[in-house]
Amino acid sequence: MKVGFIGLGIMGSRMAANLQKAGHELVVYNRTQSKADELVNNGATRATSPTDLAKQCDVVITMLSTPEAVEEVAFGEDGFVDSLPENSLWVNCSTVNPSFTVKMAKQTTKQGHRYLDAPVSGSLVPAEKGDLIFLIGGEAADVQQVQELLDVMGKETVHVGAHGTGAGMKMANNMMLAQAMASFAEALKLGTAMGISEEMLCKTLLGGPAAAPFLKLKQPKLLDRNFSPEFPLEWAHKDLHLASVTAYEQNIALPSLQATKEVFGQVKEQGFGEEDLAAVYRAYLPKTEK
Repeated sequence: MKVGFIGLGIMGSRMAANLQKAGHELVVYNRTQSKADELVNNGATRATSPTDLAKQCDVVITMLSTPEAVEEVAFGEDGFVDSLPENSLWVNCSTVNPSFTVKMAKQTTKQGHRYLDAPVSGSLVPAEKGDLIFLIGGEAADVQQVQELLDVMGKETVHVGAHGTGAGMKMANNMMLAQAMASFAEALKLGTAMGISEEMLCKTLLGGPAAAPFLKLKQPKLLDRNFSPEFPLEWAHKDLHLASVTAYEQNIALPSLQATKEVFGQVKEQGFGEEDLAAVYRAYLPKTEK
Protein backbone atom coordinates (compact mmCIF):
# COMPACT_ATOMS: atom_id res chain seq x y z
CA MET A 1 0.00 0.00 0.00
CA LYS A 2 1.44 3.38 -1.04
CA VAL A 3 0.82 5.82 1.78
CA GLY A 4 1.11 9.58 1.78
CA PHE A 5 2.33 11.11 5.04
CA ILE A 6 2.18 14.85 5.72
CA GLY A 7 3.68 16.32 8.91
CA LEU A 8 7.04 15.00 10.06
CA GLY A 9 7.52 16.57 13.46
CA ILE A 10 8.22 14.82 16.76
CA MET A 11 5.30 12.41 16.29
CA GLY A 12 4.84 12.17 12.54
CA SER A 13 8.48 11.41 11.74
CA ARG A 14 8.45 8.40 14.06
CA MET A 15 5.07 7.15 12.90
CA ALA A 16 6.18 7.37 9.27
CA ALA A 17 9.48 5.63 10.07
CA ASN A 18 7.60 2.69 11.60
CA LEU A 19 5.46 2.37 8.48
CA GLN A 20 8.60 2.41 6.37
CA LYS A 21 10.30 -0.23 8.53
CA ALA A 22 7.22 -2.44 8.08
CA GLY A 23 7.68 -2.32 4.32
CA HIS A 24 5.06 0.25 3.32
CA GLU A 25 5.90 2.50 0.40
CA LEU A 26 5.79 6.13 1.50
CA VAL A 27 5.35 9.46 -0.20
CA VAL A 28 6.20 12.20 2.30
CA TYR A 29 5.80 15.95 2.54
CA ASN A 30 6.78 18.45 5.19
CA ARG A 31 6.90 22.22 4.94
CA THR A 32 10.47 22.11 6.29
CA GLN A 33 11.90 19.79 3.66
CA SER A 34 14.91 18.71 5.72
CA LYS A 35 12.63 16.86 8.14
CA ALA A 36 11.88 14.38 5.35
CA ASP A 37 15.54 13.70 4.52
CA GLU A 38 16.01 10.57 6.65
CA LEU A 39 12.85 8.94 5.32
CA VAL A 40 13.82 9.83 1.74
CA ASN A 41 17.32 8.46 2.26
CA ASN A 42 15.67 5.21 3.38
CA GLY A 43 13.55 4.94 0.26
CA ALA A 44 10.54 7.25 0.63
CA THR A 45 9.49 9.50 -2.22
CA ARG A 46 9.70 13.21 -1.48
CA ALA A 47 6.62 15.14 -2.65
CA THR A 48 7.17 18.76 -3.67
CA SER A 49 3.76 19.84 -2.35
CA PRO A 50 0.59 18.39 -0.79
CA THR A 51 -0.94 18.34 -4.27
CA ASP A 52 2.01 16.39 -5.66
CA LEU A 53 1.68 13.88 -2.81
CA ALA A 54 -2.06 13.38 -3.36
CA LYS A 55 -1.58 12.45 -7.01
CA GLN A 56 0.54 9.48 -5.93
CA CYS A 57 -1.59 8.02 -3.09
CA ASP A 58 -5.14 7.04 -2.22
CA VAL A 59 -4.47 6.93 1.54
CA VAL A 60 -3.11 10.09 3.16
CA ILE A 61 -2.14 10.43 6.83
CA THR A 62 -1.68 13.88 8.35
CA MET A 63 0.00 14.70 11.66
CA LEU A 64 -0.03 18.48 11.99
CA SER A 65 0.03 20.98 14.82
CA THR A 66 -3.13 23.11 14.58
CA PRO A 67 -6.52 23.25 12.86
CA GLU A 68 -5.21 26.11 10.73
CA ALA A 69 -2.28 24.02 9.52
CA VAL A 70 -4.58 21.08 8.74
CA GLU A 71 -7.03 23.20 6.74
CA GLU A 72 -4.26 24.89 4.76
CA VAL A 73 -2.62 21.59 3.80
CA ALA A 74 -5.94 19.96 2.91
CA PHE A 75 -7.93 22.75 1.27
CA GLY A 76 -5.53 25.66 0.79
CA GLU A 77 -4.08 26.90 -2.48
CA ASP A 78 -1.93 23.80 -2.83
CA GLY A 79 -4.15 21.50 -0.76
CA PHE A 80 -4.12 17.76 -1.31
CA VAL A 81 -7.85 16.90 -1.21
CA ASP A 82 -8.61 18.30 -4.67
CA SER A 83 -5.93 16.11 -6.23
CA LEU A 84 -6.73 12.76 -4.61
CA PRO A 85 -7.91 9.84 -6.74
CA GLU A 86 -11.65 9.20 -6.44
CA ASN A 87 -12.85 7.71 -3.12
CA SER A 88 -9.51 8.14 -1.36
CA LEU A 89 -9.17 8.02 2.42
CA TRP A 90 -7.75 10.81 4.58
CA VAL A 91 -6.65 9.71 8.08
CA ASN A 92 -6.15 12.82 10.19
CA CYS A 93 -4.04 12.05 13.27
CA SER A 94 -3.70 15.71 14.23
CA THR A 95 -5.15 16.84 17.55
CA VAL A 96 -7.96 19.22 16.57
CA ASN A 97 -11.33 20.10 18.06
CA PRO A 98 -14.45 18.03 17.23
CA SER A 99 -16.38 20.79 15.43
CA PHE A 100 -13.41 21.41 13.15
CA THR A 101 -13.11 17.66 12.55
CA VAL A 102 -16.76 17.41 11.51
CA LYS A 103 -16.20 20.35 9.14
CA MET A 104 -13.21 18.58 7.55
CA ALA A 105 -15.17 15.33 7.23
CA LYS A 106 -18.07 17.09 5.49
CA GLN A 107 -15.81 18.93 3.05
CA THR A 108 -13.87 15.76 2.27
CA THR A 109 -17.04 13.73 1.70
CA LYS A 110 -18.46 16.47 -0.51
CA GLN A 111 -15.43 16.08 -2.78
CA GLY A 112 -15.94 12.34 -3.12
CA HIS A 113 -13.50 11.06 -0.52
CA ARG A 114 -13.57 9.54 2.97
CA TYR A 115 -12.28 10.82 6.29
CA LEU A 116 -11.25 9.44 9.68
CA ASP A 117 -10.37 11.51 12.72
CA ALA A 118 -7.63 9.42 14.29
CA PRO A 119 -5.73 11.38 16.94
CA VAL A 120 -3.36 9.41 19.14
CA SER A 121 -2.76 8.99 22.84
CA GLY A 122 0.98 8.94 23.44
CA SER A 123 4.03 11.11 22.90
CA LEU A 124 7.58 10.71 21.55
CA VAL A 125 8.56 7.36 23.07
CA PRO A 126 5.29 5.51 22.28
CA ALA A 127 5.43 6.95 18.76
CA GLU A 128 8.96 5.62 18.36
CA LYS A 129 8.05 2.19 19.73
CA GLY A 130 4.77 1.88 17.82
CA ASP A 131 2.82 1.92 21.08
CA LEU A 132 0.33 4.68 20.32
CA ILE A 133 -3.40 4.37 20.98
CA PHE A 134 -5.58 5.57 18.11
CA LEU A 135 -8.87 7.26 19.03
CA ILE A 136 -11.01 7.10 15.92
CA GLY A 137 -14.17 8.71 14.64
CA GLY A 138 -15.65 7.63 11.31
CA GLU A 139 -16.96 4.64 9.40
CA ALA A 140 -15.99 1.14 10.57
CA ALA A 141 -15.20 0.04 7.00
CA ASP A 142 -12.70 2.89 6.66
CA VAL A 143 -11.02 1.89 9.92
CA GLN A 144 -10.75 -1.66 8.64
CA GLN A 145 -9.08 -0.48 5.43
CA VAL A 146 -6.18 1.09 7.33
CA GLN A 147 -6.07 -1.24 10.35
CA GLU A 148 -2.82 -2.77 9.11
CA LEU A 149 -1.22 0.68 9.15
CA LEU A 150 -2.62 1.53 12.56
CA ASP A 151 -1.29 -1.75 13.96
CA VAL A 152 2.22 -0.80 12.82
CA MET A 153 2.08 2.64 14.45
CA GLY A 154 0.11 1.75 17.56
CA LYS A 155 -0.77 -0.95 20.06
CA GLU A 156 -4.51 -0.30 20.22
CA THR A 157 -7.30 1.12 18.09
CA VAL A 158 -10.38 2.54 19.81
CA HIS A 159 -13.23 3.20 17.38
CA VAL A 160 -15.14 5.74 19.44
CA GLY A 161 -17.99 6.42 17.01
CA ALA A 162 -18.99 8.87 14.29
CA HIS A 163 -16.87 11.71 12.90
CA GLY A 164 -15.78 14.04 15.68
CA THR A 165 -15.91 11.51 18.49
CA GLY A 166 -12.27 10.50 18.10
CA ALA A 167 -11.28 14.15 18.30
CA GLY A 168 -13.61 14.58 21.27
CA MET A 169 -12.02 11.69 23.15
CA LYS A 170 -8.59 13.22 22.50
CA MET A 171 -9.80 16.56 23.91
CA ALA A 172 -10.88 14.84 27.13
CA ASN A 173 -7.64 12.84 27.30
CA ASN A 174 -5.32 15.82 26.86
CA MET A 175 -7.33 17.96 29.25
CA MET A 176 -6.76 15.34 31.97
CA LEU A 177 -3.09 14.98 31.01
CA ALA A 178 -2.36 18.70 31.31
CA GLN A 179 -4.37 19.11 34.50
CA ALA A 180 -2.56 16.18 36.13
CA MET A 181 0.80 17.71 35.19
CA ALA A 182 -0.15 21.12 36.57
CA SER A 183 -1.64 19.59 39.71
CA PHE A 184 1.55 17.67 40.42
CA ALA A 185 3.64 20.80 39.85
CA GLU A 186 1.50 22.57 42.46
CA ALA A 187 1.92 19.66 44.87
CA LEU A 188 5.70 19.95 44.50
CA LYS A 189 5.46 23.68 45.17
CA LEU A 190 3.42 23.14 48.34
CA GLY A 191 5.64 20.34 49.58
CA THR A 192 8.92 22.18 49.04
CA ALA A 193 7.47 25.28 50.70
CA MET A 194 7.02 23.13 53.81
CA GLY A 195 10.61 21.93 53.64
CA ILE A 196 10.10 18.53 51.99
CA SER A 197 12.60 17.68 49.25
CA GLU A 198 11.49 17.24 45.67
CA GLU A 199 13.04 13.75 45.72
CA MET A 200 10.97 12.72 48.73
CA LEU A 201 7.80 14.21 47.24
CA CYS A 202 8.30 12.38 43.95
CA LYS A 203 9.09 9.09 45.66
CA THR A 204 6.06 9.25 47.92
CA LEU A 205 3.43 10.93 45.75
CA LEU A 206 4.26 9.12 42.51
CA GLY A 207 4.02 5.78 44.30
CA GLY A 208 0.56 6.54 45.62
CA PRO A 209 -2.92 6.16 44.12
CA ALA A 210 -3.49 9.87 43.45
CA ALA A 211 -0.78 10.23 40.80
CA ALA A 212 -1.44 9.65 37.10
CA PRO A 213 0.89 6.87 35.87
CA PHE A 214 2.54 9.04 33.18
CA LEU A 215 3.89 11.41 35.86
CA LYS A 216 6.56 8.87 36.81
CA LEU A 217 8.01 9.33 33.33
CA LYS A 218 8.30 13.06 33.98
CA GLN A 219 10.19 12.72 37.28
CA PRO A 220 13.70 12.97 35.71
CA LYS A 221 12.70 16.10 33.79
CA LEU A 222 11.38 17.75 36.94
CA LEU A 223 14.33 16.85 39.16
CA ASP A 224 17.04 17.54 36.55
CA ARG A 225 15.33 20.64 35.10
CA ASN A 226 15.85 19.04 31.70
CA PHE A 227 12.65 19.75 29.84
CA SER A 228 13.63 18.34 26.44
CA PRO A 229 10.35 17.97 24.52
CA GLU A 230 8.41 14.75 24.19
CA PHE A 231 5.07 16.58 24.13
CA PRO A 232 5.82 20.31 23.72
CA LEU A 233 4.13 22.62 26.21
CA GLU A 234 2.89 24.91 23.43
CA TRP A 235 0.84 22.06 21.96
CA ALA A 236 -0.56 21.14 25.37
CA HIS A 237 -1.62 24.78 25.70
CA LYS A 238 -3.19 24.61 22.23
CA ASP A 239 -5.12 21.48 23.20
CA LEU A 240 -6.40 23.12 26.37
CA HIS A 241 -7.58 26.05 24.26
CA LEU A 242 -9.38 23.71 21.85
CA ALA A 243 -11.00 21.92 24.80
CA SER A 244 -12.13 25.33 26.06
CA VAL A 245 -13.62 26.12 22.63
CA THR A 246 -15.41 22.76 22.69
CA ALA A 247 -16.80 23.42 26.16
CA TYR A 248 -18.14 26.77 24.94
CA GLU A 249 -19.75 25.09 21.93
CA GLN A 250 -21.36 22.51 24.22
CA ASN A 251 -22.58 25.23 26.61
CA ILE A 252 -20.82 23.71 29.61
CA ALA A 253 -18.55 25.24 32.27
CA LEU A 254 -15.13 23.68 32.98
CA PRO A 255 -13.50 26.09 35.44
CA SER A 256 -10.46 23.99 36.33
CA LEU A 257 -9.72 23.59 32.61
CA GLN A 258 -9.68 27.38 32.20
CA ALA A 259 -7.33 27.84 35.16
CA THR A 260 -4.95 25.17 33.88
CA LYS A 261 -4.93 26.72 30.41
CA GLU A 262 -3.82 30.05 31.84
CA VAL A 263 -0.96 28.45 33.82
CA PHE A 264 0.31 26.81 30.63
CA GLY A 265 -0.19 30.13 28.84
CA GLN A 266 1.98 31.93 31.41
CA VAL A 267 4.87 29.50 30.93
CA LYS A 268 4.54 29.69 27.15
CA GLU A 269 4.54 33.50 27.37
CA GLN A 270 7.81 33.31 29.31
CA GLY A 271 9.42 31.61 26.30
CA PHE A 272 9.26 27.93 27.27
CA GLY A 273 6.64 26.75 24.78
CA GLU A 274 9.02 24.45 22.90
CA GLU A 275 9.96 22.58 26.08
CA ASP A 276 8.12 19.52 27.38
CA LEU A 277 4.75 20.01 29.06
CA ALA A 278 6.51 19.14 32.34
CA ALA A 279 8.02 22.63 32.07
CA VAL A 280 4.72 23.90 33.49
CA TYR A 281 6.63 23.44 36.77
CA ARG A 282 8.53 26.60 35.84
CA ALA A 283 5.41 28.55 36.84
CA TYR A 284 6.09 27.54 40.45
CA LEU A 285 9.90 27.78 40.60
CA PRO A 286 11.85 30.71 42.05
CA LYS A 287 12.89 33.26 39.41
CA THR A 288 16.53 32.20 39.81
CA GLU A 289 15.67 28.71 38.52
CA LYS A 290 13.48 29.60 35.53
